[in-house]
Amino acid sequence: MCEAAGHSPTIESLGTEEDSVAAGRIRNEDPVRHTRVLIVDDHAPFRSMARQVLTADGFLIVGEAADGAEAIRACSELRPDLVLLDVQLPDIDGFTVAAVLSIRVDPPVVVLVSSRSRTDYGSRIEDCCARGYIAKAELSGDAVRRLSPLQNRVPRTGL
Repeated sequence: MCEAAGHSPTIESLGTEEDSVAAGRIRNEDPVRHTRVLIVDDHAPFRSMARQVLTADGFLIVGEAADGAEAIRACSELRPDLVLLDVQLPDIDGFTVAAVLSIRVDPPVVVLVSSRSRTDYGSRIEDCCARGYIAKAELSGDAVRRLSPLQNRVPRTGL
């Protein structure tokens, strides 16, 4: 499905992992323990904000993708533990991407995000095998941690 798109991913991961690892070293945290996150959203300002919020709260951002096809390719290449996935993408909606990722061997945890209300999506969130949903305005490390079974691997900052 992702090969049909015919273009290489524009994953903005160069330097990303090193930056996140360096941030962990500054706080004397073990970067190996951080949950590896891929951020998928077609709006660069949201990806930037999500990166800042999650990195500050101890997550390791391994890459970004701007659409569903990029997200699927990036998951194959980067093997994230968790994918923060926008519902409304320009090519493939987040529900379909989540369903595709859920049937993989050792799938990542998928947390859907949107600026719309959870109620706007009805049962589609549960039907697509996502771990849960967070409104973009409510995104925080704690909100992601509550939905992630990997929560014990993500050290809280400031403790």
